[in-house]
Amino acid sequence: MSQTFTDPDVGKSPEQLLSERMKRIQDALTLKQPDRIPISVGFGYFLADYGGITRREFQDNPAKAHELLEKAALEVNPDIASGVFGFGPGASMALGDQMTRWPGYGLDDNGSFQFAEQEFMKPEDYDAFLEDPSDWALRTYLPRAFTELKGLAKLPPFGMFNFGFYHTSNFAAYADPEVYSAVKAMGKAIEAVCAALGTVVESGQKMAALGFPGPFFLAGPLIEAPFDFMSDTLRGMRGIFLDMHRRPEKLLAAEEKVMHFQLEYAIKQSKAMGVPYCFIPLHRGSDGFMSLPQFEKFYWPQLKQCMLTLIENDITPVVFYEGFWEQRLKYLAELPKGKSVGWFQSSDIFKVKEVVGDTMCIIGGMPTTLLQGGTVEQVRDLTKRLCKEVGKGGGYIMSTGIGELEGCNFELVKAWVQAAKEFGVY
Repeated sequence: MSQTFTDPDVGKSPEQLLSERMKRIQDALTLKQPDRIPISVGFGYFLADYGGITRREFQDNPAKAHELLEKAALEVNPDIASGVFGFGPGASMALGDQMTRWPGYGLDDNGSFQFAEQEFMKPEDYDAFLEDPSDWALRTYLPRAFTELKGLAKLPPFGMFNFGFYHTSNFAAYADPEVYSAVKAMGKAIEAVCAALGTVVESGQKMAALGFPGPFFLAGPLIEAPFDFMSDTLRGMRGIFLDMHRRPEKLLAAEEKVMHFQLEYAIKQSKAMGVPYCFIPLHRGSDGFMSLPQFEKFYWPQLKQCMLTLIENDITPVVFYEGFWEQRLKYLAELPKGKSVGWFQSSDIFKVKEVVGDTMCIIGGMPTTLLQGGTVEQVRDLTKRLCKEVGKGGGYIMSTGIGELEGCNFELVKAWVQAAKEFGVY
């Protein structure tokens, strides 16, 4: 670690730091060249190890989690410091969610959050889904996916509400004990989510008072590529890949359906929140999951249309390109310049810069494996190269590829942030 380095942020007031950091980040997001490359540190489960507590306590004790976030952020002093998990298992437990596993809830107290994919939508469900996805979701999907919502299967078709007064005679169905229990479970989930949201807002306000902006570009609504939407929580990976061969037209029609209601949700939610960003994590579109002809038919056109529609509505898509995207980078270059943000998990970040550096702001670059088992010299060398090559001309936010530091060495993290400030000045 450099012995002569002086942190340029030391001695500044929280108000000055917040203003400078916000401008630095905003410049990078819009492909401008800021005063220096901003660095974003998402601590995640690292904070539990840092504080000597279990991940369950970190997850279930938001006050303690925030205390650890403040302490780590002030010691590391990045431009963005995040890491308190606001949305824990409360809603999942209330609903009997079968898709997720949490520390202390389905996992041991030091486990890492897991998504347990299942095939909740069967091949024979496509016709009902395409006819009325809302009714199918309410009376078929929810009872399958959430154990506490099984009673919803007893409801009459939701379209019967269009019958107005005449439908009131069917309200007796809502008095069924299992239906009533499902409604109560949804109420508990609403309470859990609202409490979690309050925790997130409070934590963000406290961090801002210390001079740290949160990752505001991730704070908007969350949607998925239509293919991923059909895969992740409905058909599962096995089912969706069979569908590409056995029922491609129904899959494409379903993607069209989910694209429209996702966009309606994202646009309305973004406007209501006053946050002109939409986060889109991608799961099945990376190299190795499907061939390029399949990508061109089932994945890219629908994702591109989602992104273009968001952009037309003055919303910036912030896309997490999970996995490797080297074979797909040429498609990303088709997007409007300066109108989207790409966060790359495992792709060759130097190739990413070469192909789409003039198209979008790039986030990522630092592998957590290096921060877990590397040396200070290795961390500094890679950081210097990232600043010189990926940061050239602006449009770059330094971060890890996965946005958190589980299992990382704190001394290496501090060396990384220092190096980013040292070598990232324009």
